[in-house]
Amino acid sequence: MEGKPVLTQLSPYKQGKQTKEIQEEYGLNHIVKLASNENPYGYSEKVRQNLIDGLPEFNIYPDGYTGKLRESLSLRLNFNQNQFIFGSGTEEIIQMLCRSFLVAGSNVIMAAPTFPQYKHYALIEGAEVKEIPTNKHGYHDLERMLAAIDEKTKIVWLCSPNNPTGTVISDKDFESFMNKCPKHVVVAFDEAYYEFMDSEADVNALSYINRFHNLIVMRTFSKAYGLAGLRIGYGIANEQIVTTLDKVRGPFNTTSIAQFAAVAALEDQSFIEHTYDKNKKVKAAFETFLDTIGWEYYDSETNFLLVHTPVSGMEMYQYLVENGFIIRPGELLGIPGTIRVSIGTEQEMEELQRLLLQFHQDRMKVL
Repeated sequence: MEGKPVLTQLSPYKQGKQTKEIQEEYGLNHIVKLASNENPYGYSEKVRQNLIDGLPEFNIYPDGYTGKLRESLSLRLNFNQNQFIFGSGTEEIIQMLCRSFLVAGSNVIMAAPTFPQYKHYALIEGAEVKEIPTNKHGYHDLERMLAAIDEKTKIVWLCSPNNPTGTVISDKDFESFMNKCPKHVVVAFDEAYYEFMDSEADVNALSYINRFHNLIVMRTFSKAYGLAGLRIGYGIANEQIVTTLDKVRGPFNTTSIAQFAAVAALEDQSFIEHTYDKNKKVKAAFETFLDTIGWEYYDSETNFLLVHTPVSGMEMYQYLVENGFIIRPGELLGIPGTIRVSIGTEQEMEELQRLLLQFHQDRMKVL
């Protein structure tokens, strides 16, 4: 049986090879995965201990209201409880936004490159997708995005820090954008990598929510909090947007264990500080190494770097995977000749640098 006609233009999400597959294929004893921007330091010990002390009752449906986590975030971020929406990662909230606001003939505006699921879910709902290229340094071109808005525009996607470039939108540019953006357009501001940003790079998007009723800010527990395997994220907006999204949200869309773990994770901000400090130090060392060999990279306020390579990203991927490192080739992200490298532990990155240096030196010999 056939689905929607637009589905013929789309492909199912295809994850990369798993570590066991790669180990068997190349005869490797160890694999370092630096492809999905996961937290190499795991997750809070408080989460682990709480799970040991008492698991949720799995035979009972989860709290559809996400009450305890809602209360914790409300107190921490100083928003009313009815201003939160929860999803299976921020990706489900993106899906809710598309399902709630898009119809055939409407359009959305997004940067290119950016997180691809904005486009994916918009197309499923029959919307046109207007992609505005980032500038040569990987930053959103907000003026061109504003110029692309028309009466049929329903959502503008802003990703800051942007995946895959790592760049952020400045507070000055964001305020200007919000003041100029028509009020009929929902501005979806994706801060999945918020906890990795330096404080001076923080646009303080939450402070705009009660000023601009067309804004939703999205965050996740998958990255810095290290709960990617549990799939839980949240959005903050005015009550009207949240009520609209709740109408398309599944009744039990986040699991008991995800809610349980997220509450515990929020209580351990020392783990987030540790993750931030380690990431900043190791990323800076990697940047220094790249400067030394003359490989350029984008500014990044995240736990990854998008690096320009002297050969195709696919060739670099093949070289690294054969040597036990999985990265993301830029050809799969819409930026040929680059690789996106998640920042691993200090030891992992030192080994990666050894491999990249060897590749660089061998290439220089050929030239």
